[in-house]
Amino acid sequence: MGLMDYLKGQFLEIIQWTDDSRDTLSWRFPDEDKEIKRGAQLIVRESQVAQFVYLGQFGDTFGPGKHDLVTDNIPILSTLKGWKYGFESPFKADVYYVTTRLFTGNKWGTSNPIMMRDQDFGIVRVRAFGTFDFKITDPKLFLKEVAGSDHHFRLDEFADTMRSRIISIFSDALATAKVPVLDLATRYSELGDALLPIINPITQGKYGIEIASFILENASVPPEVEAAIDKRSSMSAIGNLNDYVKFQMAEGMAQGGGGPAGAAAEIAMGFGMAQQMMAQGAFNMNPAAGAAVPPPGPAAAAAPVLDILTPAQVAQTLGVTEADVIATIDAGDLKGKKIGTQYRITKAALDEFLAQ
Repeated sequence: MGLMDYLKGQFLEIIQWTDDSRDTLSWRFPDEDKEIKRGAQLIVRESQVAQFVYLGQFGDTFGPGKHDLVTDNIPILSTLKGWKYGFESPFKADVYYVTTRLFTGNKWGTSNPIMMRDQDFGIVRVRAFGTFDFKITDPKLFLKEVAGSDHHFRLDEFADTMRSRIISIFSDALATAKVPVLDLATRYSELGDALLPIINPITQGKYGIEIASFILENASVPPEVEAAIDKRSSMSAIGNLNDYVKFQMAEGMAQGGGGPAGAAAEIAMGFGMAQQMMAQGAFNMNPAAGAAVPPPGPAAAAAPVLDILTPAQVAQTLGVTEADVIATIDAGDLKGKKIGTQYRITKAALDEFLAQ
């Protein structure tokens, strides 16, 4: 081998990367300790960017196309090298190829529950998982903060590196958006779109990547919160408790008094009959039937009869659960007074509720 062939073998004349993988994010061109000569050809294909790095400093960036490495094409590198009179001699530099296409279907998930403040349930622990699509928009920032000096940075390494960071960003975005837990469970697709404007400024500013889509596939809460959500859904399905009780009464009468609906109807009818009989004086205890009874004076006034019911007694009367009765009191539809930790309801308040 002649001297010219030897010298020719020491210089890089063509720099290119044919990507036949689907999981490579960045790849460093193997220079094999060779120098890049003046006028060498740099070939960058679609969905690629070539980034020059000289002694740990970022040089020029090249997009898709065929580029001749001359002084005019590498102004930043010429400055870093200190070429006063232009690029004349061979030089050594690292060339990183970065893939800029869209990477789809990347999974994310919370390894530990996220603590979030909810307007309905207070502090709630939430677990969530889903997928996201991303692409690299700032090769320099991506190489600096994510890939580093890795000569072949793959998607699985990216997942290991970025999973905790994505979860941290998701947690911050969820807290900023103040999304109720009830919406987490019912509006997955809308929630992902709503979080994108909050997530992207962070990922682009910190890591040089853009999240094209962020999909929440599932969000789970502790069992006690699930029970509260189920109860709220049940109450929404029932609607107005007063209408529900009247419906039960009608059903009970139509079925001839069978079951809880019939019992509720019978009790309600009994209250109605008792009210009518009291109005007619049927409960007059005077043995002299028909005798005129003078109106009682202040001293002879009868002692008041305390007719107070507990929520359990009202629930039994109406044929519903005690929780339903308490919820109706809290809603203000049924009047009740809380004594200590227990509610008490007067018969007059119950009659007023049934008359609505």
